[in-house]
Amino acid sequence: MAGNRVVITGIGLVTPLGLGAAHNFSRLVNGASGLVSTASLNVSEESKSLYSQIPSKIVGVVPEGPISQGKFDIKDHNIKDSRRLGKFSQYALVAAAEALDDAQWHPEHDSPEVYDTGVMVGSCIGSFEDVYNNATSFHDRGYRRIAPLFVPKYLNNMASGAVAMHFGFKGPLHSVSTACATGSNALGDAWRFVKDGYCDIAVAGATEAVVHPLALAGFARAKSTTTSFNDDPSKASRPFDKQRSGFVLSEGSGILVMETLEHALARGVKKIYGEIVGYGMSSDAYHITTPSENGKGAARAMRCALKTAGITPDKIDYINAHATSTQLGDRAENQAIKSIFEDYKHKLVVGSNKGAIGHLLGAAGAVEAAFALLSMKHGVVPPTLNCETPGDPENDKDYIFNYAANEKVEKNIEYALSNSFGFGGVNASLVFKKFNDIL
Repeated sequence: MAGNRVVITGIGLVTPLGLGAAHNFSRLVNGASGLVSTASLNVSEESKSLYSQIPSKIVGVVPEGPISQGKFDIKDHNIKDSRRLGKFSQYALVAAAEALDDAQWHPEHDSPEVYDTGVMVGSCIGSFEDVYNNATSFHDRGYRRIAPLFVPKYLNNMASGAVAMHFGFKGPLHSVSTACATGSNALGDAWRFVKDGYCDIAVAGATEAVVHPLALAGFARAKSTTTSFNDDPSKASRPFDKQRSGFVLSEGSGILVMETLEHALARGVKKIYGEIVGYGMSSDAYHITTPSENGKGAARAMRCALKTAGITPDKIDYINAHATSTQLGDRAENQAIKSIFEDYKHKLVVGSNKGAIGHLLGAAGAVEAAFALLSMKHGVVPPTLNCETPGDPENDKDYIFNYAANEKVEKNIEYALSNSFGFGGVNASLVFKKFNDIL
């Protein structure tokens, strides 16, 4: 498709594996798990009591501690009035700061460059904890116990606004909320903004901080989260595995800096992770939580991404699958992939990061896109943890791909596809291309 070429020059990550893109990817490739028992969380006695009632006992939380250990402490970061922001906004700011440092993009607040820098950061739920705390305070103690900044603190678009205000960026400001496809939609929208000339450079991605007793209880009551392996958290999330039984609720943020190739070259960048070349979307129009039959909606999104990239299915070397570890979801995605890529199974690796980090809801697509780019840059697909026997309880015949099952795969990746799907029947796919030009 016509328009500017768009490259990724910076990556920032905050996940259950810790802080920092290099730290995260190293742990991911080496098979580390960021999943823990709710009994181990440093929370109030009330929260411990609430967690104890929920049959799902495993979550993925951003580890708290000093930044020198790859952990999160907001005091380690120069963020003014950080207590006025929800944790999801804090995660986004920390990830954005890393991505901007990585891209070496630090325009002065009053410079012309800030007017051409856009911010597109999405969130599925926003500050869930603030909604819960203010609702209970209002119920128990009345109007005067509502925090004055309650509303702006929990709004989904506040992460985007916080990033723009903190760094002084005055270009297009955008936020998307499409359930678990949010991160991929945010990156896809940002790609269109940069490609079509709305701005030359964008800070884009998604963030989530929803590990809370009420959120976990809600997903558990919907029978979405796993109740298996409660005594062994690292085994709980099992993408594509026959024993999978539900996802693990997690949190974090992934932020990319993307810009036109012309802009990147003009400012003398020394590192490009890859090029974003395709973006596809579709609607299942089928069910509020269940994927469409045989993954037809997911397949349409992937075909759309391939079409906008101008490539055929045989070009894809690696698919970073949505694969949340639910029976229906993983089956539908696998069938969708099979319907397009069966003839190229000999060269394709299909992997999922969720065995290591769980499901970050709205942030998942952005974090996993970052991992796909790092895989492309370093020539290695991380292991899909706990994928011991790919299949369904009564069907293995459709599981025909190399799933990087519990082992990393060294591989030259020229094109990678990253999938995200969400409640409400939303599907999103992105295509990344290895940057082979000479800088």
